[in-house]
Amino acid sequence: MRVRREGDTALLVEVDDLATAHRLNAAVRAAGLPGVIDVVPGEHTVLVVADPARCDLAALAARLPGLPLPASASGDAPPVEIPVVYDGADLDEVAELTGLPRAEVVRRHATASYTVAYLGFSPGFGYLTGLDPALHVPRRTSPRTAVPAGSVAIAGPYSAVYPSRSPGGWRLLGRSDLPLWDVRRDPPSLLQPGTRVRFVPQETP
Repeated sequence: MRVRREGDTALLVEVDDLATAHRLNAAVRAAGLPGVIDVVPGEHTVLVVADPARCDLAALAARLPGLPLPASASGDAPPVEIPVVYDGADLDEVAELTGLPRAEVVRRHATASYTVAYLGFSPGFGYLTGLDPALHVPRRTSPRTAVPAGSVAIAGPYSAVYPSRSPGGWRLLGRSDLPLWDVRRDPPSLLQPGTRVRFVPQETP
C-alpha cells in the first residue's frame, strides 16, 4: 500500500488489486476518520479527500495503512438483481464478433457473476467486472449520440447499465427498467464499488 499527497486536500492510496481497493474504501468509510469528507475508489487506487482545517494530512497518511480491512467490501449482502430484456440493437453484431449464437451470448452474459469495480462516466454508471472473456468485444467505432437509460451494454472486459440517457459507444445487449440513479434515494446510486450484481433475463413484454 502506497500513500501520496494529491494537492492540499487529498491523499491517493495505491494498492495492488481491485479487491483491496474495495476493502480499503469500506474500511475508511467505516472508521469515521475526523476531517475525511469523501472516499473515491478506483481500480487500483482509493482517493481520500479531507478538510485540511479539520485534518492533518500527514497524520492521516500514516494512519491509513494500518486500518483493519474487512474480509469483503460487500459483506454478506446478496447481489443486486437487474432484470434484462435481451433485445439490444447490437446483440446480433456481438454474436457475429464472438462467433457465438445469439442465445449463447445472452446465456453467457446472464450467467456471469459481476462486481462493481468503480463508478464513472456519468452518475451511477458502474463498471462491472466478471464478464465472460468470450464476450470481450471492442467499443463501437462510431458512438451513438444518445443511448437510452437502462441500456445493458458491454465493452472490452466490462458490462454496464446506462443509468441515464447519454452518448455512448458500448455495444447494447438489452434493456432494464430498474432505476440505477435516483436523487431521492440515499445514496442516489443503486450500485456502489464492491456491489455484486447478476442479470436476470426477462421475456419481451
